[in-house]
Amino acid sequence: MKVVLDTNIIVSALMSSENACREVIRLAFTGHIRPVIGNALFAEYESVLGRDYLFHGCPFDGVKRNMFLDDVLSVCSWVEIHYLWRPNLRDEADNHVLELALSGGADIIVTQNLKDFRIGDLKAMNNIQILHPRELLALLRKEQISWQH
Repeated sequence: MKVVLDTNIIVSALMSSENACREVIRLAFTGHIRPVIGNALFAEYESVLGRDYLFHGCPFDGVKRNMFLDDVLSVCSWVEIHYLWRPNLRDEADNHVLELALSGGADIIVTQNLKDFRIGDLKAMNNIQILHPRELLALLRKEQISWQH
């Protein structure tokens, strides 16, 4: 299952070891989901993880955050975007995530920012699910149960 992990998933996974975002990252590391990444999302990950003020109280310092990013990138498939689908989403800053999902053939965008992603103009968006990390985990549990029967 190909997914795009919105930046807020990465940040939240770093902030707490026991949350749905951290579990989503674990699924990527174990190969249960296959994240896709492109230039714009990579730049956003790198920029946000470099902002020390966002990580007050986080057990990861800047060096460890960069190591974590390297680990995340090691399980991602790189996608080049050759066509822009804009305008589409209410928040222009989110369009690159949708473009990556479309270009990379992702099934799901995993985000905590559901409201901005669930309203869009493109019909192609109907083929991509927009799920909160808890929704993804529930979906995967349900699919695992059906595989076992």
